[in-house]
Amino acid sequence: MKISYKTYFNDRLKQVNFHGIITNPLYVQVTFARKTHFFKSYYFELFAKERYFLKIPGTSIAEGPGILQVIGMETNVIKFIAEKHPDDFSLELFKKEYEFYSKDLCDELEGGFIDYLYTFFYDEGLPALAETIKVGSKSTIAFDIVRDLKSVLNKSIYDKLIENSFHYAPPYLPVYGFMKDLKNWPMLCLTRREWDLAETKQAFQEHVTTHYAKIDAKKVIEQIDHYTA
Repeated sequence: MKISYKTYFNDRLKQVNFHGIITNPLYVQVTFARKTHFFKSYYFELFAKERYFLKIPGTSIAEGPGILQVIGMETNVIKFIAEKHPDDFSLELFKKEYEFYSKDLCDELEGGFIDYLYTFFYDEGLPALAETIKVGSKSTIAFDIVRDLKSVLNKSIYDKLIENSFHYAPPYLPVYGFMKDLKNWPMLCLTRREWDLAETKQAFQEHVTTHYAKIDAKKVIEQIDHYTA
């Protein structure tokens, strides 16, 4: 049976601000066997987050993901699922696999990593910094926060921060660092669909071996699969 799909702006819902563009939320429609399923665009929700918008104070530079880029990502994951199930496709199966394969691993791991930073700085006697990071992480990517902390913290505290993260936080830092080597701003994400490719995991293992010599790359991969299941 034929599978048809499209993205559309849901004009039944209140308009939202997508990085300076006032628009109705993006939705996806999939039709199969005379039944239709409507659902929110995962990537529209993801890339509408404030932390995906780059602003440089004192300049006119302001850049974020575009609607067409988001639509392109939706189209790719829908086609992938449809082609993966030529003989057993169903709307129920599609919904389940869409939720799984669309996931951005960086976004899935970031919340737990922010919780780790919050606890770490409280334990270090820096509660104001802990609270600042917790609030600021809503508009700033956690990986960039850690990068800046390297410039301002003394080496012993920074090294402790990184070392402890391997034991008490999701493996966000190696995942985001790996992704950033592959992708260009503003579409900074690593989807579950990409992650499940054998070549991606092999490249990730090489990245960890190169940049994080003290940790076991295979165990990190197991952790990622656990946290993002």
